[in-house]
Amino acid sequence: MKSAFTRNIVIIGSGNLATHIALALYDAGHVISQVYSRSLSNAKALAERVGSRAVASLKDVTPDAQIYVIAVKDDAIPSVVKGLSHVSQNAVLIHTAGTVSITLLAGRKRYGVLYPMQTFTKTLDIEFSEIPCFIEASEPAVLHEIRCLAESISHRVTEADSTKRKKLHLAAVFACNMVNHCYRLAEEILSEENLDFSLLFPLIKETSRKVQKMSPKEAQTGPMRRGDKTVMEAQKSLLHDDDMLRLYDLMAESISQRYKSAKNPLINQKTTQ
Repeated sequence: MKSAFTRNIVIIGSGNLATHIALALYDAGHVISQVYSRSLSNAKALAERVGSRAVASLKDVTPDAQIYVIAVKDDAIPSVVKGLSHVSQNAVLIHTAGTVSITLLAGRKRYGVLYPMQTFTKTLDIEFSEIPCFIEASEPAVLHEIRCLAESISHRVTEADSTKRKKLHLAAVFACNMVNHCYRLAEEILSEENLDFSLLFPLIKETSRKVQKMSPKEAQTGPMRRGDKTVMEAQKSLLHDDDMLRLYDLMAESISQRYKSAKNPLINQKTTQ
């Protein structure tokens, strides 16, 4: 989507998030003047897609862009900020991390955060406009500029300080990273019988659809929710991996504890899965 608000931007990074945010900003009409990466080949690959120039040294980053978007690993942000000390103090430095405090940029004059809460993979297209973006800034004027930038690529922009972002990121780890690991374990279980993981797609789709219509608390079904020990013991007998067994027991206990109370109106609901 093209935006009336346009800026000259340098992208610091060439990974999954850097790639998608650079593409979104470029599609919105912003000028991506440079792409930096320690790997020149990676920088060139992204720069070519956004009509930009690639650099592999921070000292070669232009000092006069309006906005610098830092999309690198969390532990690399301090060294990147230090490496951008030659950049104009009138520029806005933005990091994109969920777990990193805004204070990491406090040595600058104008700075902030734009955290897109999504899982990104370079090779998979994504509709950036639907991604919730959480913003924070050093001062109201900078917050306004970051909001305009975020709203040029997303329809869902919300203020969130560093504490809230850390909680959002933690929730995302449970909702995405851990769930995806469970998908991997499910794939391993199916592969033992030469069954394809795609057989679970309708189940995965319906599970996702349900939690968009009701609370996950209400949507929970299955033997762990019902406390069906016969089924659970039979399932555990099929697991020969100690890690899977421990995880099964931990999940069973966690689910059980949250549905134990007789005061919970869901406890007597009949579930079918």
